[in-house]
This record gives sequence, structure tokens and C-alpha cells, in this order.
Amino acid sequence: MAKQSIFGRISTLIKANVNALIDSAEDPQKMLDQLVRDYTNSIADAESAIAETIGNLRLLERDHQEDVQAAAEWGNKALAASKKADELRQSGHTADADKFDNLAKIALQRQISEESEAKAIAPTIATQTEVVDKLKDGLNGMKQKLEQLKAKRSELLARAKTAEAQVKVHDAVRSIDVLDPTSELGRFEDKVRRQEALAAGKQELAASSIDAQFEALEDVGQLTEVEARLAALKTGGSSQGAIGS
Repeated sequence: MAKQSIFGRISTLIKANVNALIDSAEDPQKMLDQLVRDYTNSIADAESAIAETIGNLRLLERDHQEDVQAAAEWGNKALAASKKADELRQSGHTADADKFDNLAKIALQRQISEESEAKAIAPTIATQTEVVDKLKDGLNGMKQKLEQLKAKRSELLARAKTAEAQVKVHDAVRSIDVLDPTSELGRFEDKVRRQEALAAGKQELAASSIDAQFEALEDVGQLTEVEARLAALKTGGSSQGAIGS
């Protein structure tokens, strides 16, 4: 019963603390550290309760030993009184012999009483001894679990840091991924492309304007030649130009 009450109470407390930590924890390291502290405190509570149980058992054992010792002493007194009664009776002191026989009977009654008390305590001592042994085993199991918890905490913290580092690396790589249009570099490249397109458009527009000017000049040249030929005709000259001259 003591084993169940001690470890049952501690188990309930630990489960409640773990559930509360999981529900409210934001920092895994803080949660795990608090879990280790709570479990360590639970072990300390268990040690205190087990120490009290062991102390009570030792008191029972001491009482039992005292009862056994007292029974033996009363038995020795009964034997001594009986012998004295026999000696007195042999010497003819019957009255005195009867007194020592009565003392022997009283001693025997005390012996029986002490033996009964010792016999009554014995089953309780046996049960409590078994309980204490199980409590000690349970405490050792808790201490082993604590070491496992500490090792698991170290493992989980290492994994958490690795995962955090992987996320940071992924984010860093993603931010400079030239193939990712949502990255900073991708947006900058898109801006440069637009600027290049604008420059190309302006260049093309400028080139179109120059071509138009040259075409206008060619048209003016053709008109000038027509006027010259017309004038030559009016003066009786030929309308042919300087081709072949």
C-alpha cells in the first residue's frame, strides 16, 4: 500500500506537470530543463517517503527484538524461580517454595505475553520488509529513468539545434536562389531586366527617328534633282543627269 501511494502520487504529479509543460511551453529547452527539475524533485520526495517507511520498519524490528529478548529474560526468571522453589521444597520450606512457584508462574505469564506481542508484530515486519525492498527497487528505477531523461533531453536539444540550423541555411540559400522569382536576388534581377528593356526601347525609338531623318533627306535630294532637270529642259538642255558623263 505504501509503495502504491508513494509512487502513485508521484506518477500523477509528474504526468500533470508534463502535460502542463507541453501545453504551455514555447522553448523546448526550457520545457526539458523544467521536466528534469520536476523529476529530480519527485525523486527527492520519494526518497523522503521511503526513508520514513524504512524508519518505521526499523522501529517495528526493534520492538520485535525487545519483545523476543524480554520473553527470553522472563523465561530465565521463571526457570530460576522454579529451581528455587524445588530447593526450598526439598529442604522442607513448603510455604516459601509455593511463593517461588507463584513467581515462576508470573514470569511465565509475562514470557507468554512478550512472545505473543513478538508473534503479532512478525507478519507486519515481513510485509513492510517486502514493501521497503520494492520501494528501493522503484527508487532505483526512477533514478535510472532520470538519467535516461537527461540523455533524451541532450539528444532532443541537439536535434532541435540541428533543425534550427537547417532552417536558417535553407532560408539563406532561398534568399539568394537566382531561379526563385520570390527571392531578393530574383526581384533585383527582374528590376534590371525591366531597366534593360526600357533602354532597348529608347534605343530602338531613337534609331527609328534617325532613319526617318535620313529618309527625309533622300526625299529632299530627289526633289532638288527634279527641279534641276526641269530647268535644263526649259533651257533646251537634256533631262538626263550626269549618268555616263
